[in-house]
Amino acid sequence: MTEISYRIPQQRVLRTALPGPRSQELAVRRKGAVAAGVGSTAPVYTADADGGVIVDVDGNALIDLAAGIAVTNVGASHPKVVAAIKDQAERFTHTCFMVAPYEGYIEVAEQLAALTPGDHEKRSVLFNSGAEAVENAIKVARLATGRPAVVAFDHAYHGRTNLTMALTAKSMPYKQNFGPFAPEVYRMPMSYPFRDGGQDGAAAAREAITRIEKQIGATSVAAILIEPIQGEGGFIVPAPGFLPALADWARANGVVFIADEVQTGFARTGDWFACAHEGVVPDIITMAKGIAGGMPLSAITGRADLMDAVHPGGLGGTYGGNPVACAAALAAIDAIREHDLTARARRIGEIASARLRALAQQVPAIGEVRGRGAMLALEFVRPGGTEPDAALTAAIAARCLEQGVLTLTCGTFGNVIRLLPPLVIGEDLLNDALDVVCTAIGDLSA
Repeated sequence: MTEISYRIPQQRVLRTALPGPRSQELAVRRKGAVAAGVGSTAPVYTADADGGVIVDVDGNALIDLAAGIAVTNVGASHPKVVAAIKDQAERFTHTCFMVAPYEGYIEVAEQLAALTPGDHEKRSVLFNSGAEAVENAIKVARLATGRPAVVAFDHAYHGRTNLTMALTAKSMPYKQNFGPFAPEVYRMPMSYPFRDGGQDGAAAAREAITRIEKQIGATSVAAILIEPIQGEGGFIVPAPGFLPALADWARANGVVFIADEVQTGFARTGDWFACAHEGVVPDIITMAKGIAGGMPLSAITGRADLMDAVHPGGLGGTYGGNPVACAAALAAIDAIREHDLTARARRIGEIASARLRALAQQVPAIGEVRGRGAMLALEFVRPGGTEPDAALTAAIAARCLEQGVLTLTCGTFGNVIRLLPPLVIGEDLLNDALDVVCTAIGDLSA
């Protein structure tokens, strides 16, 4: 493992109140040019970013606990990724792999075959976004099985296209008034230990499977689609045994088991993919976010017999597997290995979870601290029960931002703060961010 060097100082610096004057100017310009339907978590505008720091246009340096929603696992400007992008862009930026193919696409597919769970023969297809990956995984499953139905789960998030909105559970802001949605999508209960009475994984899986069999029928189901740890739904970690039981049932009934690892993949949870923590081997795995160091790229990797069942021309897209994005992906994968970011993710989890769990012993408003590796969350409730407290959650996130720490909220009830630092964040910077988070929680929940 090599040490990580940083291009800009790794420290929190506040030169103005947030947002500063330059960010305020950009906000005015934005209002006149950008559609109101595009939201932003922070009212500050980025000028530079490296390691665990984002520098805004007013010179403020914020600690990044968002990583572009789990995208910049290797940092927002890792030198290997930057060099690979420059080199590829100087040679060619696009030919379309479906027109004049190139080696980089093949190299990425080879890497994904080696990295994803299972030692079976695999094939991959590259796209641009997580939603595209999910849509195409469903296409493959339906074609290969000849079945129509797809099973998704409560609290799931899978994207913003028509089919992936149907697969997504939360209405506002993702689905409200955007329907009608794609048919033959069925939602089943998710294992959510904090809210289902601590039901064990096997029992929760039996409940879901019984509903599948009774409401749909196993022979109608093309695929089960699930996030091994739910992202937007609240970083919900299912009880041990839930995922393996679903995967076993799927295998026994000719159902394609699709693991949506768009947010959990590429070292985020302390392994290359979250499925590996319980030894689950998906038939198809969807990937995006952390795959290419910030460049737009996504992929599906699956069993060769499933992927090769699709007729030539049935999968693809003009920009899918763009050569510059492929070069960035190869460099990002190399950087994950070079810095052993799976181990770093586990270390981040150890540091943060220890501090947050200790705080939870003192703050009744923290209903649960959960997650795995560098994918951690705090669920906030009204003391004495499990009633969600979205107002407190929003106030804590706002206070953290005022103090120069960028966090994200999530959850079906809007009452979860998620921590997704770049995996290259230094421990001193991480602890500074945790100081701010813990202080904000303590002050606002008192």
